[in-house]
Amino acid sequence: MPKARIYNICAGLPFADVLAAGLWAQAGQDPLRLMRGIVLVPHRRAVRVIADAFLRLGEGRAMLLPEIRAIGDVEDDEPFVTNDLAVDHAMVDDCPPAIPDLRRQLLLTRLVMRYLERASDDRPGGRSAPGQAAGLAAELARLLDQMQTEGVGFECLEALVPEVYAEHWRTTLEFLSVVTDSWSQILRDEGAVDLVERRNRMLDGLAKRWTCKSPSRPVTIAGSTGSVPATAELMRVVARITNGAVVLPGLDTEVDEATWSLIESDTTHPQHALAILLRTMSVPRSCVMNWGGQRLTKRRECRFRLLNEAMRPASATARWSKLERALFDPGCGEGPTDGMTLIECDDPQEEAGVIALLLREALEKETGTAALVTPDRALARRVKSELRRWGVEIDDSGGQPLGDTPAFTFWRLVGNMMTEGLAPVPLLAALKHPLATGGLEAGVFRRNVRQLELLVLRGPRPAPGITGLLSALRQAGRVWKSESREDDVFGPNFDGLITWLERLAPALRDFERAIASDAVSFSELLLVHNRLVELLGAAPDDGLRVFDVWSGEAGERAADFLADLFSVAHDWPKMSGRDYMTLFDSLLLGQVFRPSHGLHPRLAILGPLEARLHLHDRVVLGGLNEGTRPPEPATDPWLSRPMRAKIGLSLPEARIGQSSHDFIQACGASQIFLTRSRRVDGAPTVPSRWLLRINSVLGAIDMDGVLNDGGLGSAAVWRGWRAQLDATEGMARLGPPAPRPALKARPRSFSVTQIGTWLRNPYAIYAQHILNLRSLDPIDAEPGVADLGKFVHAALDAFLRDGPVVKRKEAIALLLEHGRRVFADALDRPGVWAFWWPRFERIATWFVDTELARATIVAGVHSEIKGEIMVKAPGGPVRLRAIADRVDQTRDGEWTIIDYKTGLVPTRIDIERGLAPQLPLEALVLREGGFSGLPAGRCSVLDYWRLTGGAPAGSRRPYDGDVDTLVTNAEANLLNLLAVFDDPATPYLAVPNPELSPAYNDYEHLARVKEWSL
Repeated sequence: MPKARIYNICAGLPFADVLAAGLWAQAGQDPLRLMRGIVLVPHRRAVRVIADAFLRLGEGRAMLLPEIRAIGDVEDDEPFVTNDLAVDHAMVDDCPPAIPDLRRQLLLTRLVMRYLERASDDRPGGRSAPGQAAGLAAELARLLDQMQTEGVGFECLEALVPEVYAEHWRTTLEFLSVVTDSWSQILRDEGAVDLVERRNRMLDGLAKRWTCKSPSRPVTIAGSTGSVPATAELMRVVARITNGAVVLPGLDTEVDEATWSLIESDTTHPQHALAILLRTMSVPRSCVMNWGGQRLTKRRECRFRLLNEAMRPASATARWSKLERALFDPGCGEGPTDGMTLIECDDPQEEAGVIALLLREALEKETGTAALVTPDRALARRVKSELRRWGVEIDDSGGQPLGDTPAFTFWRLVGNMMTEGLAPVPLLAALKHPLATGGLEAGVFRRNVRQLELLVLRGPRPAPGITGLLSALRQAGRVWKSESREDDVFGPNFDGLITWLERLAPALRDFERAIASDAVSFSELLLVHNRLVELLGAAPDDGLRVFDVWSGEAGERAADFLADLFSVAHDWPKMSGRDYMTLFDSLLLGQVFRPSHGLHPRLAILGPLEARLHLHDRVVLGGLNEGTRPPEPATDPWLSRPMRAKIGLSLPEARIGQSSHDFIQACGASQIFLTRSRRVDGAPTVPSRWLLRINSVLGAIDMDGVLNDGGLGSAAVWRGWRAQLDATEGMARLGPPAPRPALKARPRSFSVTQIGTWLRNPYAIYAQHILNLRSLDPIDAEPGVADLGKFVHAALDAFLRDGPVVKRKEAIALLLEHGRRVFADALDRPGVWAFWWPRFERIATWFVDTELARATIVAGVHSEIKGEIMVKAPGGPVRLRAIADRVDQTRDGEWTIIDYKTGLVPTRIDIERGLAPQLPLEALVLREGGFSGLPAGRCSVLDYWRLTGGAPAGSRRPYDGDVDTLVTNAEANLLNLLAVFDDPATPYLAVPNPELSPAYNDYEHLARVKEWSL
């Protein structure tokens, strides 16, 4: 058997550059000989890294590169169809094509759904949700991939005896046996195989071909640890062919043989995968040669001696107590941690800020590269966001979720809008997306959306769907015209809005029907969804019909995904439209978009695997908390740990060993920063086991704390700089606003209710009367007391104008009829029908009963009666306006003023202190003869009727003090208030007395009360 040609590039050396230099030397620096070579690397990103290394080797000159191919994450036949890489044609013909990922997930989802449906037969009303099934299908796909990758056949599942395991595991085994049998038949029907299976067959075919006949060109496999059995077999073959070579990444050649034997059984050790590979290839570690003859510097050698010692198997850590500091002394006045700095931050936001600062500072030099290496995608996103403060777009190998790109954000918002029946919040979220223009100029479309929001989407929710939306808009138009505001040139264009919605209505109704259907095809849902998205995202109709939704790289990637999904979903069974978006989101999960340009060439965010072959000048290893680095072993929903061991699948801890190897490889840069957060989401974290091990070794050689300052600036320095980025020179404490408008700008007309507001919060009068600001209703507001009060007041007014109550039953029916008329179109709104109307029915009964009880003492009823009087003030007369809910004249000639309250009733203390002056001031207007059609008269009773529709439905709260005194005091307080504010020096303060703060303050944010009241 020929001697194996296996080489190693030490951790700490730039793998790609050393590999390129070695290949160039082997070719005798002959470009033609170099071009004949074949280099096989683990993944596609490594292809670019090796090519860049050759570019650096040639100092930017054009070079003829060897054929560099990826064999680890191949998604097509490219590495196996050209020249010496081509497998036998018979094998290609015998191996069907790989099934597309989306098609595979849909077919697995159907399998899971069928099983869940059978399992739910015993549950009344149980049904299988496609979205849930798609999630389980993704987990099932991972299990199938792992079994095929590790060469574990489906027949191994038969070795698992169901009776040995708990009930739920027996159910899982039953499902897996059904699925694996069905899946094989499904693949035969599809004329395809799984992607991993095809890769395995192609790698096996290549290994067999080269075993029989060596390729005519030099072949080098570089950067792989052989964790995939098919790749390991190909590496074994290549290592023994005449012109083949295998180059390993970061093999530890210094560790003693006793420890090496322990490593072979320790799956969490960084060298475990390489140890198993060498054992599989029957190659002693001593036979592995050094590639290119390059070695580490003394300083770097001591660093990796420290790291390798820290990773020693747990059973061999007893030797740490015997370590000597001299073993880690490079002999140049430096220590093993020089160039390494640990930065512990308070939280992920600070950690991201520090990392972004580290990366940005690296750009201050004209040359040099920097990278963040982390598996934590949340941290990566934070760092990308932080870097944008300097206008830096960083190259992120993890890309961004395809669902978060502008095109698919808009697509999903439109889908959720329809699923929610055009509810206000999802409707506005879709219509306010930047891509939404609806074929109009952006400004016109935005104006339409704002008017639609103000007219029908603020306040109670309209009825569902486009029909409910149009109905609510027409009702708003009728109200507007009834208030004689149709001549307002600045008012809304109701006809234009209705025309705009009616143009969108056909596409909206098509989608509504599809969503409401219990049996609709997935393809039809995609079509109606796409039609609506393109209608809402259409550019102005200028003849070009350009859809901005699909423009740019991200838009093209989104369009490709939809085209692929539509092509593979042709036979999806009819489904409930309600399940559409959950299924779509499940299929979109895991899809990634990676932009190809517009990124900074010297900065990168890399995953641990991608970083294995890179070597940057500065590397930040972020997220070094236990559970992130290394990752928490994943829970397999299909097989327990004993099951996995029984059939020969690797345990989840194998990932820890791979992560450890990637961590060591990434520590080769000249500048290393290790970062972590002490708390995440408010909970304390545990440092990564790697940090704890390194600190333990440092403690054993009396070097505690040296990681906090590796000669690159202490952790405190970097954290301090980060804090200064957002620090202010000083915070000036603002006082409350105190506007003092000129006397001529101050209002001279008030309603009696506004006087109470004026007493408690003068700033509200300033904002309402002088700035002319009005508060907006909340979007999709829950039924509120104020709105209920408007309807109740209107219904009671109409009822009382029909005359006195005579018969109870007929009176209740009449009041309810008036209620239906007043509520009118509002009853179409779910909140009104569900909350308000039942309350009004109870109020109606209580009100009629009360009227019947008072019929013997009431001589006349005057409802919603308007009045006003002029009051003398230093700055000129002031008009005091009132609309009394009700003024009753009793048979003895006295007057009673009644106020309906659907909310809280003022307390006696507030009434007597003048803080609730509404009814006393109405009594003043009555006394001065200010009510239209009523003579001047004395009010003897102020009666508050609380109408809630609850339990009880209503109650009377008459004021039991001296009304005459109350009215006199109210008049005096009014005159005093007018005199004070007729002084131009008097400011309109916001809540001058916190104890008298109003229950509702529409202008609190404008006055910035929470800012200065602390």
